[in-house]
Amino acid sequence: MSGKLIVIDGLDGSGKTTHINRLCDGLEERGVCHRKISFPDYSEPSSTLVQMYLAGEFGQNASDVNAYAASVFYAADRYASFKKFWEADYRSGKMIIAARYVTSNAIHQMAKLPQEKWGDFLDWLAEFEYDRLGLPRPDHVFFLDMPTDISQKLLTKRYEGDDTKKDVHERDVEYLRTCRETALFAAKTWGWEIVPFSRDGVPGTKDENQAILREAFHRLTGVSFE
Repeated sequence: MSGKLIVIDGLDGSGKTTHINRLCDGLEERGVCHRKISFPDYSEPSSTLVQMYLAGEFGQNASDVNAYAASVFYAADRYASFKKFWEADYRSGKMIIAARYVTSNAIHQMAKLPQEKWGDFLDWLAEFEYDRLGLPRPDHVFFLDMPTDISQKLLTKRYEGDDTKKDVHERDVEYLRTCRETALFAAKTWGWEIVPFSRDGVPGTKDENQAILREAFHRLTGVSFE
C-alpha cells in the first residue's frame, strides 16, 4: 500500500512556505493523516553539494553548473531524504506534502538549456529520478504561479533590501524569467495544476491565494476544508 504524494512548487518569492504551512494546518484540523517534507533538506549532509552550488562555490552564475550536474546534486538529497525519513510513511499510506521535488529540477535546471531540448530533458529527468533512483512519482503537483516581477519585489522585501543575501538563482532575474517559462512548459507536459497567485499584475492577498490553493487541492484530492 502506498500513500499519496502531493507536491507544491513555485518560483522563489511565490510564498510556498507560508501556503504549505497553512494548508497543512488545515489538513491537521480535519484529521487528515499527512507528513510535510521540504527540499533541499539543509539540515542534512546530503544537501552539501546543493549548498555549495547555491553559495556560488562552483561559479557565481547558475549557468556555471550544467543542468545535468546540478540535477544530480538535488536528486541525491531527495533520495537520502526518502530512504531515511519518509519512505515508511509513504509505504504505509500517509499523504506526503512536499515543498519542491523533482519538479524543481524541471523548473530550475531545464532553464539552462535551449528550448528545443526541454522535452528531452524532462524525459531524462523522469527516467533518472523516478525509474533509476526509484523515487515516487507525485499524484498531484500544484505550481504556485507568480509573475517574476512580483516575486522579485517580494524577495527584496524578504531580505530587507539586501540583494547580497540572494543565492545564485534568486539574483539572476533573467534566469528566473526563463524558469517561469520552463515551469509552464513542464506543467503542460506533465499535467501540473497551475494555481494563479496574481490577477492583472497584482498579487493576491495571503488569504485569497490560500483559498485558491485549497479549492484546487479539494478538487483534485477530494479533501474538503469546509
